[in-house]
Amino acid sequence: MAIDSVQEAILAKANAASRKITVVIADDQTLFREGIKDLLENEKNIQVIGEAADGREALRLVKKLKPNVVLLDIKLPHMDGIEATRQIHKDCPATNVLILSGYEDEAHVMDAIQAGANGYLSKMLPASELVNALKTFANQGVMIPQPLMSKLIEGLRSMGNTNSEASLVALTKTEIKVLALLGRGQSNKEIAASLACSVKTIKNHLNSMFQKLSVSNRTEAVVKGIDLGLISSEKPD
Repeated sequence: MAIDSVQEAILAKANAASRKITVVIADDQTLFREGIKDLLENEKNIQVIGEAADGREALRLVKKLKPNVVLLDIKLPHMDGIEATRQIHKDCPATNVLILSGYEDEAHVMDAIQAGANGYLSKMLPASELVNALKTFANQGVMIPQPLMSKLIEGLRSMGNTNSEASLVALTKTEIKVLALLGRGQSNKEIAASLACSVKTIKNHLNSMFQKLSVSNRTEAVVKGIDLGLISSEKPD
């Protein structure tokens, strides 16, 4: 009974803080992981609910705790961050995956995004910028700084976008509007409100758009939309 009472208290506390951004941190470097945890716990609207030192543990925690965001390093033991991202994207689609890595080359960024990562940040980012980026990411679900965005676009081009123009023509006017709002970081609910339609309708537009653009997630769609000139890489003020 005592254990049940404790669990109920924890759940009550979690519900009271439901507006907080819940985060799981996965990094095999203990000092870095603890440093990120201490940094985030100083923020009133961010709550670190789990830590992992390897990819398998990260996947287990995400399945169990269902955080809003998981911060994932790429170089992890047992299961690397790319495979962990792929599994999380498949099994826990409501959790946004934000890669936080020392790798900034085109290949790693492309691998992460294609695996289903919603965003990619450098470990070299100043602490204050990391916190702001996480808040923005949690609200928007897409976070790729301009330098990495450029690398992603180059990566897509190197893969050979021979059907880019055909894809552009194939998009309906509504799909282009959805893509533009997606690029501004709006959620499905926000896009639905902006276009005065249902969330289900927006999901249908997204599925159609993903197929036409040959992408598998929102981040890839935004990147390709920028590459095609459909949307700007600059966020509106």
